[in-house]
Amino acid sequence: MNIRPPGSLDSPLLLLLTSLMLLSVAPLHASVPLTKKPNFIVILAEAQGWASMSSPQDDRHPEASTSSIIRTPHLDALAKRGMRFSDFYAASPRCTPTRAALFTGRSPASLHMTFVHEGRKAPVVHPSQKTIGPISITQLPTDIPTIGSLLQQQGYTTAHFGKWHCGRTQPSQHGFEHHDGPNGNGGPDNVEDPNPKQAYAIAEKGIQFITAQSASGQPFYLQLSQYPSRGPVTARLDTIESVKKRLGTRIGYQRIGIAAGAEEIDKTLGLLFAKLAQLNLLDNTYLIYTSDHGAQGINANGGLSQGKGSVWEGGLRVPLIIAGPGISPNSFTHVRASTVDLLPTVLHLAGATRSQLPTHLEGTSLASTLLNNPTPSAIRQHEEFVVHFPHHDKDPLGPASAIYSGKYKLIHFYETGDLKLFDLSTDVAEQTDVGPQQSEMVQRLHRLLTDHLASVQAAMPTANPDYDYDSGNSVIGPGR
Repeated sequence: MNIRPPGSLDSPLLLLLTSLMLLSVAPLHASVPLTKKPNFIVILAEAQGWASMSSPQDDRHPEASTSSIIRTPHLDALAKRGMRFSDFYAASPRCTPTRAALFTGRSPASLHMTFVHEGRKAPVVHPSQKTIGPISITQLPTDIPTIGSLLQQQGYTTAHFGKWHCGRTQPSQHGFEHHDGPNGNGGPDNVEDPNPKQAYAIAEKGIQFITAQSASGQPFYLQLSQYPSRGPVTARLDTIESVKKRLGTRIGYQRIGIAAGAEEIDKTLGLLFAKLAQLNLLDNTYLIYTSDHGAQGINANGGLSQGKGSVWEGGLRVPLIIAGPGISPNSFTHVRASTVDLLPTVLHLAGATRSQLPTHLEGTSLASTLLNNPTPSAIRQHEEFVVHFPHHDKDPLGPASAIYSGKYKLIHFYETGDLKLFDLSTDVAEQTDVGPQQSEMVQRLHRLLTDHLASVQAAMPTANPDYDYDSGNSVIGPGR
């Protein structure tokens, strides 16, 4: 099957028709029962932050949550057809932990999957590091139920194509009957830049899969996990030239590449959406789009602080768009949610009962928000939400954990012991530490954070015994 006829993929007519097809399908009313089990398509983006699309992700901050250089017409059409979660957070500021959280509905802290590849060797200790991060496992255990295996029990055919990045065990051992292997950043060819080839390849595999399932009448779950598109070589030449013509060259070679890579992936999603419309599957399919973490770079997330590799808002706040039966079009919700909530949401919408959900599940279903009440409410057993990242990475302040409660967010930096409190209702960019004026809130959230991490037996950073606190240096050199 060839879905790449020369010169047709980026035609204005194709873009327009695909968007119109999406928007012309009115969502079913929540009170209308589905005649058969719904299908699910989850698109997991790579490093697409809060402001990586050309449609706003937050109606309270429309300009800040919109990209000034990237154009994503097909994702924009999806957003207009469904609900946008303005306060949605990746389970981790790194890809492997977030992917594992999506598969299992459990936090990286409880899985002890908190970093990427660190489990392959002893941690590297830089002279400036007063703490050493824990070893993180990089292989998703096969005895933990996944969204794939749980949906199989509900009669679904399951598939995963694209970036797996949760170890070298075949996805079939984690509940995905159809897959293209346990691929890492390099894709099945193990190359530096798998896109644009793999962007189109996984779209083609997805189209073949849904076409076969449509013919069989079997309900399906399809996950397409995108590969990174970090430079101009990850997009086709015609797409790069189109971006240059639109933006000019003054924005820089790297930013042109980022925009072109994102736009190339958007084109492949347009092909998938068009096939769904052609097969008359949109009425009975939930489309879910989100990302593994924020964009890379301090100034890449619409004014949010920092990005990938940090627990600041720029590293964690990412898009979540869900469109499908019973969901009001072009709607926003400010209910706080996270990657761990996607598994129970999908299982709920698929008709699973509470008794059929696995134990130790940390996420909660968002179905009531999607179908009935988009206004914020207490939707989880504990209102607090924690992100644990006990590693040295992109943040110069070192390992940290964050806890969200109501309008407040507390960050605990393990290197210095600092506790910073932010009021996100007025300061989404985290510019002002209100901790000195809210000491009781700081103490309360710190206690809740500590108790939570203990309850899931989270691995913690430890003091570097060779750190010389008098001179500020460690006798351990890089590479130990």
